[in-house]
Amino acid sequence: MAPYQHRVLYGDTDQMQVVYYASYLRFFEGARNEWIRALGLTYAQIESRGIFLPVMEAATRYLRPARYDDLLEIPVTVTHTRVKIRFDYVVRRQGEGSALALGHTVHACVGKEGRPTRAPDWLLQALEPASTREISLPTKEL
Repeated sequence: MAPYQHRVLYGDTDQMQVVYYASYLRFFEGARNEWIRALGLTYAQIESRGIFLPVMEAATRYLRPARYDDLLEIPVTVTHTRVKIRFDYVVRRQGEGSALALGHTVHACVGKEGRPTRAPDWLLQALEPASTREISLPTKEL
């Protein structure tokens, strides 16, 4: 699967032009959104069918700094149960093999009333082939 790409903007960084720690959560969101879009779905379509995916856990392990103007690649790996979806992320500088950061988010399936619910079959069917099918993610416009 082609990883999501993000060019580090000046606004993603701190005064030393190192990526600010909270910016990684936005990078993860971009990668997650594009991963879902590559399935042929959007968050809006999922929500219009009465399923919401709030974050119930997020973690990031910072290994090395990313800096202003770096082109980052963020592949996504997904596992799930009937109630939770876990997205794992590895942040790398384009052309480099070593990770800059590792992270994950866990999302609960909830209905319109905000209570946990089992993922509907149509969502599980969309997620299942993703583990065996290559999904090409578009590059964010630079």
